[in-house]
Amino acid sequence: MTTLTIALEKVDFLPPTRVTDDTSVLTLKNLVFEPLLKWVDGFVHPALFDGWTHSPDGREWRFTIRKGAVFHDGKPCVAEDVLAFIDGIVEAVDTFGMKWSYARYLKDARITAEAGDVVRVENPEPFADILDIFSEFYLCRPDAAGRPVLGTGRYRVAAFEPLKHAVLERVKDEAGPAVIAVLAEKQADARLAQLEAGFIDAALNLERVEGRLAFDEAFQWGRAVNTLSVMYYLNCSDGMFRSPAARLAVNHAVDTAAMAQRIFHGLAVPSSSIVSPFHLGMAKAGLTPIAYDPEKAKRLLDGVDTGGRIRLRTPTYMPERAPEMSRFVAEALEDVGLAVTIETEPDRPEYARQIGRKEMGDMAIFDSSPHSTYRILNDKISSETKAVWWQGYDDAETERLIKAANRAVNDAEREAAYAQCLTRLHQAPPWLYLVHPVDVFAARKGIGGLSVDHKGTLTIR
Repeated sequence: MTTLTIALEKVDFLPPTRVTDDTSVLTLKNLVFEPLLKWVDGFVHPALFDGWTHSPDGREWRFTIRKGAVFHDGKPCVAEDVLAFIDGIVEAVDTFGMKWSYARYLKDARITAEAGDVVRVENPEPFADILDIFSEFYLCRPDAAGRPVLGTGRYRVAAFEPLKHAVLERVKDEAGPAVIAVLAEKQADARLAQLEAGFIDAALNLERVEGRLAFDEAFQWGRAVNTLSVMYYLNCSDGMFRSPAARLAVNHAVDTAAMAQRIFHGLAVPSSSIVSPFHLGMAKAGLTPIAYDPEKAKRLLDGVDTGGRIRLRTPTYMPERAPEMSRFVAEALEDVGLAVTIETEPDRPEYARQIGRKEMGDMAIFDSSPHSTYRILNDKISSETKAVWWQGYDDAETERLIKAANRAVNDAEREAAYAQCLTRLHQAPPWLYLVHPVDVFAARKGIGGLSVDHKGTLTIR
């Protein structure tokens, strides 16, 4: 195929200092840029860094840039480019005006260019989790017009109008279509209609259509469970959810399998811990979702001071279908004897800032997007770091296990250590676990090399 035309929810490359989990943006990034390391189901693999070594204690790491890595304007990629890129991310703020967590992760690290093609990281403590961090960094530079589109990936940007369209041209001798034309269409139903009309060859995020997808056999379909966790933060500092019994009770009270069917039309799977089945530690932990058992929920709530009505907070989007999920959860909690008031915040950025300020009521729906187990534990669970998304959870055993995981160096040790953390958080949940959405794409039949990964990225080979 010479030209492949695809429709995404948005077409944007974002500033170099912006890290994102947006599936449309990640699809573009993976075509034009390279991550420093490639994350696949909990482990990292070579990417722009094609090799690395570390000291036995995990305090020193050396990463080597792939030989022949060249930006699309012809500039060779060197270690100083990587350092400047990392510095920009560390100094930047996110879309909600909050400082990136990377500044905290790297605050004690010394990152230097040991040679033109070698980046060295030195840290006072063992730091194998630098692998996870680097897998989220897609190296790029602005072009002469200031657009952040120069990468070292398989495709160069030939044309780009933000939020409308882009044209990507294959770099010589690389695999894949010669040209990829990318169109922005915000509405999933409209993307599907474009495919049905023959206007495009493939469309992503069709799980977001209104109603139930028919999976028309006239097209080829692909789907994958996303690493995103849709959940409710529980206020572990004030109110009834200071009680571990109450936190476990609400997990037994909500039928998440029924939620996945009724609200997501089967395009979601129930959660069993703070992360997805594809995060580091989950395969070894072998967890299953907390059983729906309203009678057990009632027994656990006996003797718990509920403090009156529960304030359940929700935005109107992010996560998708948040109002519907909140009504479902409120009804489930009322069925086990709790009184619930739903409070809706229409301003999504302000909602995130409120959660960051711990203004969350008793429970607040949110989505947890990092594909790094380390990041979620550090940002949202640890009572030692007390980071921006931490909501007061304080469990001595969990903290002990987190510290052990942070000091594990090789893959097998890290996997085993994180499995213990996740098992503990299944037994003593800090959140109300809900679901992981399923991402769906469709394409014309006969087009090969298309798939969607667990980050929701459309892969084109």
